[in-house]
Amino acid sequence: MARAVPTTGRATLLAIFIAFGGELGFEDRLFLNCFLFGYDIGVISGCLIMPDFINRFGLPTGPGGSFVLDSSRQSIITSLLSAGTFVGALAQAFTSDRFGRRGSILIWSAIFTIGVAIQTGTVRSIVQLTIGRFVAGLGVGALSVNIHSLEQSAIVPLYNGETAPKALRGTFLVLYQLQIIIGLFLSYVLDLATHSVKNSASWRVPVGLQLVWGLGLLSGIFFLPESPRHLLGNGKSEEARRVVAELNGVPIDDALVTETVEELQFAINEENAGGKATWAECFSSRNAMWKRTGNGMMLQFIQQLNGQNFYYYYGDTFFKSAGTNLSPYVIQTILGAVSVAGTIPALILIETWGRRRSLLTGAVLQASCALIAGLVGHYTLAPELRPPSLQAEINQEVCKTDHFDLASSQASGDTLIAFAVLHVTSFSIFWGPTPWVYLGESFPLRVRPKSIALGSATNWFWNFLLGFFAPRIANDIGPLILLIFFGMLVFGYGYVYFCIPETKGLSLEEVDEMYRSGVKPWHSTDWKPHLTDRFREKGRAQTQAEEIRDSNEKATA
Repeated sequence: MARAVPTTGRATLLAIFIAFGGELGFEDRLFLNCFLFGYDIGVISGCLIMPDFINRFGLPTGPGGSFVLDSSRQSIITSLLSAGTFVGALAQAFTSDRFGRRGSILIWSAIFTIGVAIQTGTVRSIVQLTIGRFVAGLGVGALSVNIHSLEQSAIVPLYNGETAPKALRGTFLVLYQLQIIIGLFLSYVLDLATHSVKNSASWRVPVGLQLVWGLGLLSGIFFLPESPRHLLGNGKSEEARRVVAELNGVPIDDALVTETVEELQFAINEENAGGKATWAECFSSRNAMWKRTGNGMMLQFIQQLNGQNFYYYYGDTFFKSAGTNLSPYVIQTILGAVSVAGTIPALILIETWGRRRSLLTGAVLQASCALIAGLVGHYTLAPELRPPSLQAEINQEVCKTDHFDLASSQASGDTLIAFAVLHVTSFSIFWGPTPWVYLGESFPLRVRPKSIALGSATNWFWNFLLGFFAPRIANDIGPLILLIFFGMLVFGYGYVYFCIPETKGLSLEEVDEMYRSGVKPWHSTDWKPHLTDRFREKGRAQTQAEEIRDSNEKATA
């Protein structure tokens, strides 16, 4: 009998859900993690230029003693979230092994909610605000990716990678990225709606609203099923059968459930033949783990330094200096909207184009946008819109050429913004989701939590460095900071071509086999797996042995 692809509404709703929560049932509440992640990293962007926020957390160094939130304070407020996510991404490996995927999500959801409460209750202390962001970051890093990797983090791609049917695993992991971007977009909309309020509600409302999301996640987490691979890895085969049946929408005694569980157990037994995994094994030569872990970490590193997070974190501040007639809040909301729209095609392209082609195409498109926006912004914006360190140089050019009239300056600002929108759109389609898809499907069960934690920690480490140094660098060189991202994207193209194999359409166990085979990445699209054939051959051999034994017993009788 032909076996249907196990797409089922149950598994699909489960994937859609980690981000939203609310009243849609247990499937809705799992993806709330992703939504929280996106919302938390996006909401601070608009707060940085809100008058009440600046008066509370800035310094009286402006004209007439007015308060200013300088680049140093901006970087500390923004980057402490990423510092927390770095620690949380590593720490989740211990909780997910000890308490399971579901229990670990519960723990880190509570930590996230506490961090948000600390931020919302801040009056004027920048120390309390940054501590709250760090604590919230612990939960964000453990729960979700990104993913800015946007990204991005550990337990959710781990959970989705283990529960999704292989034919749709890439699509499900892109849904993870989509919910992050929806969280970003909603944070921008709320910043736009509240920024004109004259008191602390302008920033407390969008920040404090995360308490609602956190409590919604905590209330629904008890209804989530555990990962079947984790259950089998801990000897709970009956629970694993029940979860597989639920996810595929079939009875627990269905042949599909039996076959799936037996294949998983067969792979787990092979993976665990060498004993309990250690951190050092993530970089061992066994099963090419050093290469796989290195690839996961490098993709996260490249993703963080290809430009989009600079727009997400500091877009409002950056666009305020672009000389356009549009409000920076409106521009940021537009960026959020096109990010959502751009992620939708990725749901299809990730399984039709595959991982390699998506990454290579994205690198070319984003590099082109970064190069054009950087050069246009540097050479054509009016001098009063340039960083202080460059104003003297450009003022001399103005005296000689007198080309910096208001109309041309506004046109230059509009051009910069247009290519920023194209850059972010390309990211949402290609480099936003694909590194997380790759991270979620590249490791065997025995080291998966640790390897994914290393990849996620890499993401957050560079996210922290970007958040800390980007405003300082932009203050010195202005739009030329985009040329740094251009160089990283050129490097990324070369790395993907020579080092990243294609994993489209492969089960997690077949990905393991592909790495062991040593196939060259540029030939990997034509590689065919044999693990399932070996499993079925073993099953046929056992069946034949049983038939012979039964025949001998009948003959003896």
